[in-house]
Amino acid sequence: MSQLTADDFSLVRVTDRGLYCQLGDFYIDPWRPVERALITHGHSDHARMGSAHYVGHKHGLGILRMRLGEDADLTGVEYSEELTMGAVKVSFHPAGHILGSSQIRMEYRGFVTVVSGDYKTQEDSTCPPIEPVKCNVFISESTFGLPIYKFPSPASVMDEINAWWQANKEAGKVSIIYAYSLGKAQRILAGVDASIGPIYTHGAVEALNAVYRGAGVKLADTTYVGNVEFSRDQWARSGALIVAPPNAQGSTWLRKFGPASEAFASGWMRIRGTRRRRSLDRGFVLSDHADWAGLLSVIKATEAQRVLITHGYAPPLVRYLAESGISADSLETAYGGEDAEEIKEGGGDEEIR
Repeated sequence: MSQLTADDFSLVRVTDRGLYCQLGDFYIDPWRPVERALITHGHSDHARMGSAHYVGHKHGLGILRMRLGEDADLTGVEYSEELTMGAVKVSFHPAGHILGSSQIRMEYRGFVTVVSGDYKTQEDSTCPPIEPVKCNVFISESTFGLPIYKFPSPASVMDEINAWWQANKEAGKVSIIYAYSLGKAQRILAGVDASIGPIYTHGAVEALNAVYRGAGVKLADTTYVGNVEFSRDQWARSGALIVAPPNAQGSTWLRKFGPASEAFASGWMRIRGTRRRRSLDRGFVLSDHADWAGLLSVIKATEAQRVLITHGYAPPLVRYLAESGISADSLETAYGGEDAEEIKEGGGDEEIR
């Protein structure tokens, strides 16, 4: 399918600064500084520094403050709260991706466009589930836009993590699980069996845990690694689970723990060989993005007459939708997906450690 240009769809268009709504005079997740930015969620490819004013869901403001700085001008809104910006009615709706993640709905004279940001359909106690929004035009991610991406239930993945942790404890090893510090780490901490042993966290994870707890999200009790002074023998006897971001793998930070088993929680673990290439003992298939079936179910639920696909496996999804009778095209943006999370959370982690 051909690449869409800025004039091929209404309400929002792609500019050199990002997705722009001229009728409302605002940008959505701009990649360069603008006057007014509406933010779908706090991952750093969607929330960038430098804009004059930001609007996001109120539960995501703590994350945005960490990302954008103490001086950032932030406004928080409720889900489904209707705002008027210029000639456009705007509202935020749950996306199910991470805390505060939102789809942004725009309406002008009965015509509705929805920008989904990032989303998932699986259950997650750390954020409200996605609520598909009926619209004329739907802009969707496609991080895992291939049929091979079929994710197991989160409950079964948590059972696997618990069994791995228990076995490591019995073998006198620390369990280190790498998970993106914003969203994935908190999901694990909300789902693991904390009775197995103590849980320690990297500073980047612990900082964001505080934001989640401040929003009322229940997580397992954790201790920042930097607050304990264990010998390698003490770590081995602790039976601990340590949650760290991916950029901690291979770092000197790991030396203190002694014998350890390393694992990674990601949707990419669905592909055989990924774990081996990363020199991991285990890989757990857990993603904060929709799998193939999830993408199709949300797109269908919107009843959109036009679907624009961005970041990820856009061409295959566009082709499938077109063959299914849905008008679809690719849309070039500067956003990433879970393939970029390590980069997002790598630089971001250094900033909020």
